[in-house]
Amino acid sequence: MEHIVKSYDAEIRELRSLISRMGGLVEDQLSAAITALSEYDVELAAKVKAGDRQIDDLEIQVENTAVSIFARRAPVADDLREIISSLKMSAVLERAGDYAKNIAKRTIAIAQERPVGFPPTIVQMSELAATMLRDVMDAYVRHNADAAMDVWYRDEQLDNLHNTAYRQLIARMVEMPDHINTWTHLLMIAKNLERIGDQTTNLAEQIYYSVKGTILEDTRPKHDLTSSATSGPDASA
Repeated sequence: MEHIVKSYDAEIRELRSLISRMGGLVEDQLSAAITALSEYDVELAAKVKAGDRQIDDLEIQVENTAVSIFARRAPVADDLREIISSLKMSAVLERAGDYAKNIAKRTIAIAQERPVGFPPTIVQMSELAATMLRDVMDAYVRHNADAAMDVWYRDEQLDNLHNTAYRQLIARMVEMPDHINTWTHLLMIAKNLERIGDQTTNLAEQIYYSVKGTILEDTRPKHDLTSSATSGPDASA
């Protein structure tokens, strides 16, 4: 929607820019966290932890910008949906950034022990989660509801990989109990990756709502079978 008041358009563009920047930072954080894990790079993991503050700061900027638009412009129709979706997306992206930070924290803990490798399924999970995040942010930039739906459906693949990784890690706990701490950290890393996938589906739902004007009802069966075993106060710390 194009407005007579050019400053209004500029404010909407600023809001879109902030969301895009948040998405880009979360993508970078996730990529760096996975690289740190694969290389047991403690220094890089520490940078990921420190970098989370930038995402938090952007979330505050999104909130302030949205509140300013509400107060000064009284948005309606398409604009109102976009602003509401932007607020929700910023919270989702902040949470996804927290999961990337948690992967980095656990990488540091693993590196301080005796690294013993990890199942390739975790690598597959990280690649799929990163691709889903990149694609959903591309759908946001292009205002493409169909592309967002494609990401929404892919979450089932990530759930299935998580179930496989969970079984593999439990088996390694039995086979190599001396490394129980490492396997536990890796279990939680796998859970963080699965939850990043959940956040991308939440982003997809907000994009769909912003474009179509209707709320997407989640009719997909959830295929993650490990929630009761890996959900706890530290699962998303």
